[in-house]
Amino acid sequence: MTQPLDIRPLLDPEISALLAASPVDIGGVLASLTNESIVDIRAMFSATPPPPLSDTIERTDHVLVDRGTATLRVHRPKNLAGQRPCVYWMHGGGLVLGDNKMDDARFDSWCNEYGIVGVSVDYRLAPEFPYPTPLEDCYAGLAWVHQNAESLGIDATRIGIGGASAGAGLAAGLALLARDRGDLSVAFQLLIYPMIDDRQITVSSTWSDPIWSPAANTFGWTAYLGDKKGTSDVEPYAAPARATDLSGLPPTLISVGALDGFSDRAQQFGDDPIDGCRDRGLHLHGFHHHQAVSLGDLLADGDSNAGHQTRDGGANLQRIGEVRLRTGLGLWGDFLAAYQKSP
Repeated sequence: MTQPLDIRPLLDPEISALLAASPVDIGGVLASLTNESIVDIRAMFSATPPPPLSDTIERTDHVLVDRGTATLRVHRPKNLAGQRPCVYWMHGGGLVLGDNKMDDARFDSWCNEYGIVGVSVDYRLAPEFPYPTPLEDCYAGLAWVHQNAESLGIDATRIGIGGASAGAGLAAGLALLARDRGDLSVAFQLLIYPMIDDRQITVSSTWSDPIWSPAANTFGWTAYLGDKKGTSDVEPYAAPARATDLSGLPPTLISVGALDGFSDRAQQFGDDPIDGCRDRGLHLHGFHHHQAVSLGDLLADGDSNAGHQTRDGGANLQRIGEVRLRTGLGLWGDFLAAYQKSP
């Protein structure tokens, strides 16, 4: 049997140095996830000191009625006037870890630079709350944003959704659900290395990723789907790579690392049109899972396109303006800026 590809020798030296300098083998910890160990692992991540935050951003928390412990955090620059675009965000964590405070620093940057309102949802986690609870929490949060858009200073016609990793998978499922229910509009999607396929049958899904290994991925999907994982009973809202109809979805930007375990599925999801959907763009960059975001802030001002591939999603991406190809968060920021300036 062929051994899974060990991607460590292929990583950029900067990323290798970051991994080597980490006081904790995060990949090893995540690979050991079990129903018994998850409480301690969550506590370990929760104990991580938060980054310094800007005093120019007002952050307010809101409880989602009838959704248990699910909450929302609204991020808005204190000097921001008028009705602004909104990014509604779902955090990563393999569907079993994390909370919406993980993205406070992200919205400090985005809200100040692009003049947007950010809303991050703290959805309930598997295995305690398997599918569809996390997705329905996200749906309820999006409905709340629409219902309160005017008081929050949000332009209800420009509410986009996004997420990273498991959060991107939830965002993709949310877009499908909103399309099919027909009562909530979504202006665009930002999907950063999306976790969208429970079957783990692609080549990249077998790679020995030093952060989110195949073992960790198996645990996350099993916690979310239970015995249905890998069977024909899984709905596309739960694992969006299973969707066969992508028509009617909003303009979408997908960004994934070339050495990411999710790379194959993300490229397929953003590649050739399925049932008439041409409103997707794919950015394939040289990072692997998670490091794209942690280094993205440092690289946001870079302008080199060397070693990158992009596929333009077509007419609707042109409608929101030119999206310049950059590395890391700079690309997603450009996407936001283009949309923010569009008529």
